[in-house]
Amino acid sequence: MDPHLLRTFAAVARLRSFSAAGDELGYTQSAVSQQIAALEQDVGAPLLRRRPVALTDAGARLLEHTGPILLRLAAARADVVRLAGPPPATVVLGATPLCGVAPARVVAVQRAMPRVTFTLRVAGRAEVATGVATGALDLGLVDGVAAPSDPLPLPDTGELDTAVLSEGPVVVALPPEHPLAARRGVRLADLADAVWLDAPEAATPPAQLRALARSEGFRGGLAYPGTDTGVLLGLIAAGAGLALLPSAALPPALRGVPVAEPRLVHRTELVHGSLTAPAAALRAALMS
Repeated sequence: MDPHLLRTFAAVARLRSFSAAGDELGYTQSAVSQQIAALEQDVGAPLLRRRPVALTDAGARLLEHTGPILLRLAAARADVVRLAGPPPATVVLGATPLCGVAPARVVAVQRAMPRVTFTLRVAGRAEVATGVATGALDLGLVDGVAAPSDPLPLPDTGELDTAVLSEGPVVVALPPEHPLAARRGVRLADLADAVWLDAPEAATPPAQLRALARSEGFRGGLAYPGTDTGVLLGLIAAGAGLALLPSAALPPALRGVPVAEPRLVHRTELVHGSLTAPAAALRAALMS
């Protein structure tokens, strides 16, 4: 399948409009219609209903594959460019909000390479992982909660190198006046009926909580899609919902109850593809 046709299909499916997809991609509405028709002929099935624009069953199934396919293609292109191109004079490090990046190590490498511009960009887990894969970021620090032997749940970005930088204990973060604040430990499944802060870019989202506890429930309370840890901790303190966080991230204003079951760790991993010399120096400093 032609990736250009897949990109057009994904835009029409997202915008539910041939003309809006054309405006976004720089095509006429007629050109978009021709591309969708060519893709439908290629796969041998109708993918979109036209009035109103909606996915067919076959279109919905193809859309599930389209995102990962386009991401892998972008990752492959970026990996080849990193190997073939001249070393850039910039290094961009992506970091998730609670990864525990060591600023002193980043600054030390920057001072040792004054002609290289170093940039630190804080973003959500998926954005950091895909940014490394597509070349928008040179390296990424990604944090999350998982069982000790399980990998962090990240998008399928292809072949990237990962290294564990740190692991630490996990706690349920809650206000000091919460009924559970004095507990010495808690089973995660016992909190399935509690209200959890829905902050997928900074804390463990409800869907992952259900998977970790192997239990239904874990309804989301207030939704916070941002990455500011100050806002996240303030919402927890105000009673917006519980959150599963690394114990090291808790300020004195919050209480943390250890998770007794299942056994979980908060892990930070360094993720990267092919590295330029400055990026490799930064990797070595972060790993030391």
